[in-house]
Amino acid sequence: MSKKINLTKDPIWDLLRKVTIPASVGSLFQTFYNLVDTWFAGRISAEAIGAIAKSFPIYFVIIAVGVGIGAATNACIGNLLGEKKINRASLFIAQSVVFAILTSVIVTLFGLNASNFLLGVMGSDASGIALTREYLDIIFYGTFIVMIQISLNGALNAQGDTKSYRNVLIFSFFLNIFLNPLFIWGYGFIPAFGIGGLAIATVISQSIGTFYLAYKINSCKLRKYLFIKCFIPNFDMLRELFSQALPIMFSMLFIGVGIFNILYFIGQFGELATAGYGAALRVEQVFLLPVIGLNTAVLSIGGQNFGAKKFNRIRELYSKALLFGSSFMVGAGIILFFGAEIFVSQFTDNVEAIKHGAIYLKVAALIGPIYPVFFITTAVFQALKKPIYSLYLSILRLTAFPFLSLWYVINIRGGDYNDIFYTIMATNWVMGIALIIFIGYFLNNVFKEKKKHFSY
Repeated sequence: MSKKINLTKDPIWDLLRKVTIPASVGSLFQTFYNLVDTWFAGRISAEAIGAIAKSFPIYFVIIAVGVGIGAATNACIGNLLGEKKINRASLFIAQSVVFAILTSVIVTLFGLNASNFLLGVMGSDASGIALTREYLDIIFYGTFIVMIQISLNGALNAQGDTKSYRNVLIFSFFLNIFLNPLFIWGYGFIPAFGIGGLAIATVISQSIGTFYLAYKINSCKLRKYLFIKCFIPNFDMLRELFSQALPIMFSMLFIGVGIFNILYFIGQFGELATAGYGAALRVEQVFLLPVIGLNTAVLSIGGQNFGAKKFNRIRELYSKALLFGSSFMVGAGIILFFGAEIFVSQFTDNVEAIKHGAIYLKVAALIGPIYPVFFITTAVFQALKKPIYSLYLSILRLTAFPFLSLWYVINIRGGDYNDIFYTIMATNWVMGIALIIFIGYFLNNVFKEKKKHFSY
């Protein structure tokens, strides 16, 4: 793909289409993958669905750190490609892999030692914790595979290649359909692992995908300058990756904290409320796919154009991506609102769980049009190598503002289950409107600083 498109010259609409569509299709199959896991968990028991739902905020630590590595890799390499520094861009690929491996050790130790406490805080009893740990422990042992995979994908995204990871996710989806029942219920010499079988299938799929992305890196134009010695730790580059990745990691972690926060309040209404919300969350992810794809596209396109000092193209990129994303979410919200019960019922036949899940989906449909503001603005912060602003946004939108609001509504005002989501809707719209106002001032200041820097 990197040979067919030029991220600094091709029309923005064309680039958004060419980069977003593969990323969105890949995200679609990633979501299908999660939906399949949820469906198979439902075949085990309703408690298994609840266990998967409660594992997500903890599992999200892996996702958060991985996204930080991928985004930092994409931004650093993308800026260098825009500046035509090909040799240094190649070296960053190797250093990103080293960084991914080092980081994975810390994440694995955290997951294995903190899970019991976090699950207890979410209201799980001893049997619920044991069930969830059967899944989570295996996932955390495979953390290094995920980190390397995301690192390699970040390097490919920086070159405009979102097709390779799409291929990985499509393949993993179909492989997962075969592996899940094999390891859950066993067959022949393979024993039945129950809910742990979901995790085993995931680790196997991720391993195969990582080898494929390594092959694609070995075939790209940057391979010409990529040698074994490039993998010797370069502390200046590792420090730069760390400085770019850390705010993004914490930004993503606050998404996990935000979900943890919501589950804390939902947990007060029982396990079936949690199960319904967990199933509904999977459905909502399907409708967010184009927005997630836009996030990848804006980061990749914006990174190279920032390196090339084409600032007007970044403004154009932001406005057109936002127009597309919000328009899509209006249409998707209509489908989500009227089909809420049907969607949730695909994962569980428990009437109470379906009721709780449908309530969330109907409110989520009303939040949808403002979601693109957060995804696209965050991508711009990262492309301009100002990831600290993503962290500020996450703290306000996902933790401080909603937690205080929910605490007031539920514990002070005595609100019910529905009020949890109406409160979330209000906080998102207030923050989204404020962010649209802020981004204009932010871009003006960054571009002014950049022009001043290059005038010396």
